Amino acid sequence: MEKIIDENKQGELLELKAKEGNQRKLFIESYGCQMNFSDSEIVASILSKEGFNTTQNLEDADLVLVNTCSIRDKAEQTVRKRLEKYNAVKRINPKMKIGVLGCMAERLKSKFLEEEKMVDLVVGPDAYKDLPNLLAEVDEGRDAINVILSKEETYGDIAPVRLHSNGVTAFVSITRGCDNMCTFCVVPFTRGRERSREPQSIIEEVNDLWSKGFKEVTLLGQNVDSYLWYGGGLKKDFKNASDLQKATATNFSNLLEMCAKAQPKMRFRFSTSNPQDMTLDVIETMAKYKNICNYIHLPVQSGSNRILKEMNRLHTREEYFELIDNIKRLIPDCAISQDMIAGFPTETEEDHKDTLSLMEYVKYDFGFMFAYSERPGTMAARKMEDDIPSDIKKRRLNEIIQLQQEHSLYRTQQHIGKVEEILIEKQSKRSDQHWAGRNSQNTMVVFPKENYNVGDFVKVKITDCTSATLLGNAVELSENN
Repeated sequence: MEKIIDENKQGELLELKAKEGNQRKLFIESYGCQMNFSDSEIVASILSKEGFNTTQNLEDADLVLVNTCSIRDKAEQTVRKRLEKYNAVKRINPKMKIGVLGCMAERLKSKFLEEEKMVDLVVGPDAYKDLPNLLAEVDEGRDAINVILSKEETYGDIAPVRLHSNGVTAFVSITRGCDNMCTFCVVPFTRGRERSREPQSIIEEVNDLWSKGFKEVTLLGQNVDSYLWYGGGLKKDFKNASDLQKATATNFSNLLEMCAKAQPKMRFRFSTSNPQDMTLDVIETMAKYKNICNYIHLPVQSGSNRILKEMNRLHTREEYFELIDNIKRLIPDCAISQDMIAGFPTETEEDHKDTLSLMEYVKYDFGFMFAYSERPGTMAARKMEDDIPSDIKKRRLNEIIQLQQEHSLYRTQQHIGKVEEILIEKQSKRSDQHWAGRNSQNTMVVFPKENYNVGDFVKVKITDCTSATLLGNAVELSENN
């Protein structure tokens, strides 16, 4: 649940400019969080060098890949239906090869190959560089699998192919894996131990994106606040580092500052944060640099101390409030969003009320809210009974959603009358006469096009709002252009 899942992007196909001389066709679609979509760009980059161009037409494909998610049962069921569809097409085109990538591949491993016989290729999230070898195996008529989790792999040396990009905003991965063993989450088992990418390679990627015209970067990781580079190695082994390594280590606050200084006119965001790991120096760095956006996604999952303990969230309700207070003190106009789980095992009405009261305290700008679903392989699935009836889960979830909608409207109303800097990302979905872009707080703003263009920073006066969108009129170009 730590990962934001954008329902509008589920099943999105990758498409890139055809490389001359490439003869084979790759059909690749992605499910799950932004990390998966980012990984698909890495896979496309690797396979482009192996003679593959992407296709939007399933029937034309030589290789069909689905990048999968294990975080919710719904995502796994969707992937299974897609695999059935692929296999129906494969019966018409027997030369087609089918592969599963990502977290579901890691979780189910050889089950896909041996028991269900649905795919030819199973590749875990740390094994994408092995794709050329695995494809050679498949071409020889053998099934191929590599789901070995790495302690070193960060893909820092592979330049992702920016697919379906608006040419304005991009994601840059800074960490892989996770050490936080939240009992509801399968990520540590599917993505392995936490390791950070060498900072200079991150800065080089940021500089390269700026040179290509990108205006905003989101630094991406399962838990960005845990970023720690001391010459390589796992975060958990930092205690064994030399005195010199410890003295010259780069933490997340340092990395944020390096990015902000490297490209002063580029906007920076980051996702996802973890309350137990977010330190005061990160908030201070955000406050110091104008080009670091005033927005933090800060999952809490529950407002009850008892449930937080059952979830193995290593913070309390009170510590979370202290963090919120520090953010509001240092960055008064900072937007904060949440992840929330309704109906975790043993949750009582009192626990649920604690969640609602926490939401009242924070008044989040927006959130990602789910009813608990048991994920095989997690500590909760192994040791706790999923004992909350589905009708109670649904009712509690609806109460959380309803309260969030009230708070979202309250937060968007705070922007009315202000002039805010907006980065134009695209044409509005509802009108070809309007642009859409986001303010620093990550809220979408829609305004008449006039003579502005995609990629412009524009000052916009906010005149109206819904609970999710701000409406306004352009005043002038920002000095940031």
